[in-house]
Amino acid sequence: MSEPAVLSDVEGATGTITVNRPDKLNALDLATIDAMDRALADMEADERVRVIIFTGAGKAFVAGGDIADLNSRQGLPHYTEFAGPIHDVFRRVETCDKPTIGAVNGWALGGGCELMLALDIRILSEAARIGVPEIKLGLFPGAGGTQRLIRQIPLCRAKELMFTGDHIGADEAVALGLANRVVAAEELMPVCKALAEKIADKSPLALKLLKRTLAAGADMSLPSALAHEQAMISLALDSEDAHEGCSAFLEKRDANFAGR
Repeated sequence: MSEPAVLSDVEGATGTITVNRPDKLNALDLATIDAMDRALADMEADERVRVIIFTGAGKAFVAGGDIADLNSRQGLPHYTEFAGPIHDVFRRVETCDKPTIGAVNGWALGGGCELMLALDIRILSEAARIGVPEIKLGLFPGAGGTQRLIRQIPLCRAKELMFTGDHIGADEAVALGLANRVVAAEELMPVCKALAEKIADKSPLALKLLKRTLAAGADMSLPSALAHEQAMISLALDSEDAHEGCSAFLEKRDANFAGR
């Protein structure tokens, strides 16, 4: 019996989703995309899970789309059967109310880079390589990469990466602002799990409202975004978690946030 294409694990308040096709460098075919969608849905619905880590099995994070699967479709079926689902899953990742962390353990190319761009926090192994090499196949990034990349790094650098298809190393990715930091390969998962635990101690409700405030405000003018922030913080201020947090501070104890 073959191994599942995507593995899910919950440890404490941290859920981990692992793309598990190491023999294919975790390339995304339609079955893997569908399995990732189901795994994420389960993590979103699981009240134990407050933070979600994404990683890959073996030496790759995700080395892109499965070229054989991609090339087997033409015309409208290509969009309806592959491009549509991968866009939907990455958008679901991006808009997830629970904070997400990428434990980028190796190659993050094409769709792997595009998945990384949809994650809240990205921690890179020193072995990580980042790139969008689709241009070498007569294509260009089509799972959100053209739009997310130009919103996260300077336009001229985004164009250079997309026009050339070149890869960059972990240190350069951090310098560009594509990732938070680089750690030794053996420290990647311990660092990501420790970070997840630190975030999971915070109010789930405040984190959800914060994520929604950041996402909505990014597409607004500054005056509109500030007004939106005021409305959202009003919701947080009257929550049980806010009262618990303030009481814990005044009483010099750890807060116990329930997410309400």
